[in-house]
Amino acid sequence: MAFTASIGFDARLWRDDIAGSIAHAQMLGASGVLPVGETEAIVAALRQAESEFASGAFVFAPSDEDIHTAIERRVTEIAGATGAKLHTARSRNDQVATALRLFAKRELAATARNVLALVDVLDRRAADAGDAYLPGYTHLQRAQPVLLSHHLRAHAWAFTRDVDRLLDAVARLDVSPLGAGALAGTSLPTNPGDAQKRLGFAGVFANSLDAVSDRDFIAEGLFALAMIGVHLSRVGEEWVLWTTEEFGFATLSDRHATGSSMLPQKKNADIAELARGKAGRLIGNLTGLLATLKGLPLAYNRDLQEDKEPFFDSLDQVNRGLVAVSEMVAAATFNVRAMREAADSPAAVATDLAEWLVARGMPFRQAHAKVGDLVARSIANATPLVDLVQKDEQLGADAAALFAPGVAVRRRASHGAAGPDAARAQHDELRRVVDALQSRLP
Repeated sequence: MAFTASIGFDARLWRDDIAGSIAHAQMLGASGVLPVGETEAIVAALRQAESEFASGAFVFAPSDEDIHTAIERRVTEIAGATGAKLHTARSRNDQVATALRLFAKRELAATARNVLALVDVLDRRAADAGDAYLPGYTHLQRAQPVLLSHHLRAHAWAFTRDVDRLLDAVARLDVSPLGAGALAGTSLPTNPGDAQKRLGFAGVFANSLDAVSDRDFIAEGLFALAMIGVHLSRVGEEWVLWTTEEFGFATLSDRHATGSSMLPQKKNADIAELARGKAGRLIGNLTGLLATLKGLPLAYNRDLQEDKEPFFDSLDQVNRGLVAVSEMVAAATFNVRAMREAADSPAAVATDLAEWLVARGMPFRQAHAKVGDLVARSIANATPLVDLVQKDEQLGADAAALFAPGVAVRRRASHGAAGPDAARAQHDELRRVVDALQSRLP
């Protein structure tokens, strides 16, 4: 019992199991399988059990192996022998699959709302950032200056794709398996479409074997959650770096940082670090379930009980992470001066110098080599790059003007680029995408 019982973790499905059981009982009555009076007695018992769960008064028995048997036991206690008819034309296989789909449909949509809340925080901080800019990085080395708003919205765009994935997963799982029975349906005159409509599913199963054995929707949900975790991890990694003295680009509020048990000067980015650290756990939940599913013959196998703990855990960790990171970013302070000083490094103008030469007819590879040679001479001779540019016959004073603070970032004007003109268009496009995603939420 200790090894096989799932009541310790599947009790959170009580609301969904009761909803599925009510729809099943009402379908049995509407189909004439049960008399109307017995259906009403069963539904009343289910409503009482629901009230007991909601108030915390429900008492579990030692024999309750899972939430489904616990509810059926209580219904039988309340309604007597009539309660024992609840399981007519139903197996725990289609019962569990139904409750889990109801749960996943609701909870993945709720997660999508939390992701959109983080997108709103990122977009709001981007709007507030104004003309602030910082170095953009490749290989964690300074590359070109970008607007802070552009950097923040880069993360926002990634999270909009996460919402799209979540909503696609919800649409695919929106199928009722109730009525599939253990694996082959039933000889009784049931109507699965009736239960489907009562439960608000978009469709009903087509194949009873597939209906009770399918856990694609959990695997897909776990992938979407793991991808959110990976994106949260990237945000966390940056904030760990940004809040160091070495970068100094941001300061966390005291509410979202911790001290050290030994070092009184420390202000640790624990939320950011845990956002980074929990990604491995989320990836593990996904790969663990895929390994469980890979060798299962049709139809139901008890192995499928292993779908719930990783799914519940990933939902919990991702939603907590989304809220924590949203609050951390919302309350943090950006050190704009430190960002600008880093972004105004002379080396960051190198690409602009090459493009300046290209605009005057020089082939890009030739321009790239010429500027690279100037940079190398600047480093070797400890000579400011701007001085070499100023003296160069093909560059001169006009090209040297590119070194003025903020000039390089303002030149980034192409579609989707990191400059101010492109930023305004990007903001409008992001809002259109977010509105479209909001309209798809169930």
